[in-house]
Amino acid sequence: MTISSAPRAFTLSDFDFALPPELIAQHPAPERSGSRLLDGSATAPVDRVFRELPDLLNPGDLLVFNDTQVIKARLFGRKATGGALELLVERVLQNHEVVAHMKVSKKPLVGAVVEMDGGFTAELLGRWPDDDGTLFRFRFSGEPHALMAAHGHVPLPPYIEHGDTAEDERRYQTVFAKHPGAVAAPTAALHFDEALLAALRARGVHMAEVTLHVGAGTFQPVKTENIAEHTMHAEWYRVPEPTIAAIEACRARGARVVAVGTTTVRTLESWAAFGHTEGDTQIFITPGFRFQVVDRLITNFHLPRSTLMMLVSAFAGYERVMALYAHAIAQRYRFFSYGDAMLLQRR
Repeated sequence: MTISSAPRAFTLSDFDFALPPELIAQHPAPERSGSRLLDGSATAPVDRVFRELPDLLNPGDLLVFNDTQVIKARLFGRKATGGALELLVERVLQNHEVVAHMKVSKKPLVGAVVEMDGGFTAELLGRWPDDDGTLFRFRFSGEPHALMAAHGHVPLPPYIEHGDTAEDERRYQTVFAKHPGAVAAPTAALHFDEALLAALRARGVHMAEVTLHVGAGTFQPVKTENIAEHTMHAEWYRVPEPTIAAIEACRARGARVVAVGTTTVRTLESWAAFGHTEGDTQIFITPGFRFQVVDRLITNFHLPRSTLMMLVSAFAGYERVMALYAHAIAQRYRFFSYGDAMLLQRR
C-alpha cells in the first residue's frame, strides 16, 4: 500500500539544513527522561527537559507508543572463499528463513552456505521479494531470533561511529518493548522511563500501543529532487483492537491523540487511510497530507533531506519546523537517534 501527496512546489532541497557534526549524539543522555525537550507546540519555542512532559499534556489525553522490540540483527560471517560478509536481518519468515541486507565484496551464488560467527550457517536462497529485489533471502541452520539474540549485534544507525556495547543493548531499546522485529529503535520513545510513565498516569494521561517493526529503510536516502518520485520501503504494522477503542474513547471525551514518534504516526495514519489493522505499509507522508488521527507528536530531530523531515513538516507546517530546527541548532540540542526531542502540534 502506498500513499503520497507531495505538492510539486516542494523538492528534496527544501528539506536540507546545515548541521554541525558535533551535534550528532553518539551516546544517550545519562538518564532517559533527562534529555532536552523543545516545546514547539506553543507560539514561541520553549526549552524544557523531557521529564516535564506531564505538564504539557492534559488529563484524558492519549499517548500512543510503538511497542516494537529491536533485534540484534547485525550478523557477521565468512564465505567459503574466506571473504567477509555482513548481514542485517530485515524480517524473519517461516522455516528458519530471513530477509536481509547483505554487505560483501562479491556476492555468493544462490545455494552458497556461509559460515556465520557463532557457529551457525546461512544458506542463500535468492533475492527478495522477487528476482529483482534489493534484499536477500537466507535460511539459517537454527531459529533466527535465538541465533540473533546469542550472536548478533545491535543494529546502530550508520551515523553512530562506535561499535555496539552493553550500554547500546540496554539504551537502544524502549522500556516497554515487547514484540521483536525492528532493526531500528522508535527513538522518541527512548526518553520514557518508569518514573515518567508513572507521572503521566498520575496526571490522568491514558496510554495505548501499536506495533511497527522499523526497517533499515528508515535510513534510506531520498535520491530524487522530485520527492514524489521516491518509493518508500515497506514496514509491517499492527493496530490492536484495544488501541482503536482507546482512540474512540479519547475522541468522545474531547481529548488529544499524542503519537510518540513518527513510526506511531505512520502506523495510525496507515490504518486510517487504508482501513487495515495489520499488514505492510509504504505510506509516504509529505506536505499536503491530511492527518486523520494524530493531534500532537513527540519526535526526535531527523536527518536533513529525509522522509522523516517531510513527515514532521507535513504535520506541523514546513516553515514552523524549519524555524524549530534552526532554534535547536542554535541552542545546541543533540540530534538523531540518541539525541533530544521536541513536541509538535498538528497544523
